[in-house]
Amino acid sequence: MRSGLLLLALLAAPAFAQDAGIQKQLIERQQRTDAFNLQLKQSQETLSAPPAARPGVEARQFSDRQRLENISDQQLRDVQAATPQTLRPYERQKADMERQPFRGPVIEVPVQPAPKASPILPPPGGIQLEAPR
Repeated sequence: MRSGLLLLALLAAPAFAQDAGIQKQLIERQQRTDAFNLQLKQSQETLSAPPAARPGVEARQFSDRQRLENISDQQLRDVQAATPQTLRPYERQKADMERQPFRGPVIEVPVQPAPKASPILPPPGGIQLEAPR
């Protein structure tokens, strides 16, 4: 009987490991999406900031990116193979809530059309071609 339970546990271990691997991949995918959204939001903030304020804005943005990266690394380390399958969605939801402060509305930056180019006019004396030498 004891060997049967041991055999069952050995057969179930790869399934738990696979579930943990899938869990990590799902969390990683959401982390990449959040990192992209943060980068987009920060790019738009930088464009709308006055030139004098940009060094401060860029320093804060760098700090936010580092904090998001640290949280993401910690979340991937926290994925446990022994977590029951029924609790996996809650684990992802918890990870999602930890990254929530880094999300925000995407700022619409107004696009101004480029001024129309003036036509190229010939020089006042006309085009002068030199004779070949």
